[in-house]
Order: sequence, then structure tokens, then C-alpha cells
Amino acid sequence: MSWTVVPAQEFERHAARWQSLHAASAISPLLASDFVGALLDAFGSGAEKLAWYERDGTTEAMTVVTPTRFGMWETSQPAQAPVGLWLQRTAAAPVHLDGLARALPGFALAVGVTQCDPMLLARPADGGALRTLDYIETARITLASDFDTYWNGRGKNLRNNLKKQRNRLRAEGVETRLEILRAPHEMAAAVADYGRLEASGWKAAGGTAVAADNAQGRFYRSMLEAFCRRGAGSVYRYWIGDRLAAMDLCVEGGGCLVVLKTAYDEGIDKQLSPALLMREEACRFLFNERRFERIEFYGRIMEWHTRWTEEARTMYHLNRYRWPWLARLHARGAEPAAPA
Repeated sequence: MSWTVVPAQEFERHAARWQSLHAASAISPLLASDFVGALLDAFGSGAEKLAWYERDGTTEAMTVVTPTRFGMWETSQPAQAPVGLWLQRTAAAPVHLDGLARALPGFALAVGVTQCDPMLLARPADGGALRTLDYIETARITLASDFDTYWNGRGKNLRNNLKKQRNRLRAEGVETRLEILRAPHEMAAAVADYGRLEASGWKAAGGTAVAADNAQGRFYRSMLEAFCRRGAGSVYRYWIGDRLAAMDLCVEGGGCLVVLKTAYDEGIDKQLSPALLMREEACRFLFNERRFERIEFYGRIMEWHTRWTEEARTMYHLNRYRWPWLARLHARGAEPAAPA
């Protein structure tokens, strides 16, 4: 029973081990080996470590961790990763963290597992050397009923607003179309199109837009091509007339479709809501297809999410300290100061 730690640049050599554990676990697509490998290729700094825990010849847990400050390690967390890179055989709370701290280089004071989804990793009670911290509320849509039942449960404002927009487009003779791309050879052009949509808005000014030739663009292209090769990637494109108006980049697995990124043409008529029009048609398609149990969004709940679902859960961070007294000290340091 022990941890093995190697440079994360060796991930490809150990990808089969990771994927075997993934197949035996909760199988979130966000922790598939082709998602993790693409993340490391695009955003790895070289400081990351790949680690796995074995017991009686069986791999029980794997992770990619990185040093953050003196004595502190946490799961690698590029912005494009909705959950921390921690994979284990069961959906219990993260296991064997104390042994990992001892196996890491140097003298690890704490190991953190970031952005934990309680559907994948049960949240443990605080106590001893363990501390957890709320991260964000995230949303999902359960695809249990038929679309009409779901849609009639949405707010009147949303339904009436989108109905008016569709009636207006119909009166003007403008057709709308939802297109779903699944072929690996379509992903390069799809990511380039997505980048052009993002560049039409505020992300271009902030330098955070996806582009075909930047790290984000290379990640999404490589990852989606890999997912599509095994039938688990999709790009939703929504057309208003002959104009590409909105897009979703998605991965699939574990009974869910995960919407990783959404963009829309911000130069389009302000009386139209292309992302919302796309979401309605995509939901109708997914409810009718009955291929998935749920749609996952994973980002922080925004006002627009609440128009589409009431389902929410709290993601969390977990820290395992080397000693309980250090956990207590850190907790006291995080408390707000008493008013003077």
C-alpha cells in the first residue's frame, strides 16, 4: 500500500492506468485520460506531479498535483478544468491524502483537492487534519421527464420572450437551425468558429478569448478531436438565417452532457437572444433523444442558469494538513477579523 509519484510529463506513459481507473469510477468525462492529457499538454508548467495509490496490485486513486507555495500542494487546476484532477475508485471522500503528503517531494504541510463535485467525491465532515471550504454553487438539468413538461415548468417570461423572438423571425422569413458536429475532422474549424464568436465580445478586449492559435484553442481542438474519435464529443452550432449566432462546446460520458463553453455573436440584433434560443432547441433535442440523464454546466450559477433549472449543488475545496493543529491554525487565520 503506497503512493508512487512521477513527473506529470510522463502522463502519456501512464494514461492506460488512469483510464482503467476512470472506467471503474464515477466516470465523469472531465476526468477521462484524453481530457487530462490535453490539459497537461496545453497548460502544464512542468512542476506538476502525477501520483497513484496502489493496494494489493489495484490502483485505488490517481491525481495530478502541483506546488502552490512553501509546503503546500493541490490538484492541478487550469481554468479550463471544471473539477480538480483527482480520480478514485469510489465516490467516497478523497482517500489516502496523508500518505500522499509524505510521498511528495520536500516536506508537504498540506495537500488540497480543489473544485470537488459532491456527486463524484462525497464531502467529508471537518475535523482533525481535514478542512473543507465551499467553492461555488453549480447547476444541472435532469432529463427525466418529456420536454413539454420541463418547458411548461420554466418561467413565463422566458417562454414568452423566446416565443416572441421566434414569431418575429418567422414573420421576417428567417429560418433558425441547430447543427450538431461530432466528427473529429470537424473540430478544428468548429473551435476556430467558436473563437470568432468569443472575439466578438468582451473576452477579446480582456485577452481571454479562445483562438485557433492560442493555448485554449489548441486544448479544445485536441481534446474534442480525441473525444469525437470515441463518440463522446459534440459541438452545437446555432444559425439564424445564414449567420452563425451561438455555439456550445460539449463532452459526454457518465450519463451526462457537460457544456464546457458557450459563446454567441454579440454583434447580432440586441432584440434577439441567440444563446437562449439555442439552449431551448438543444434542450428539446436532448430530452427527446433520451441519451443522457442530465446536462451539467459546472460554472458558477448565473442569473440565466436559474431560468433553466432549480437544481443546484455546492462544490467544495478540501485540505488535508500534516497535523491537526495546523488545520486549526489555518482555519483561525481564515476567519474574518472581529469588528473594532
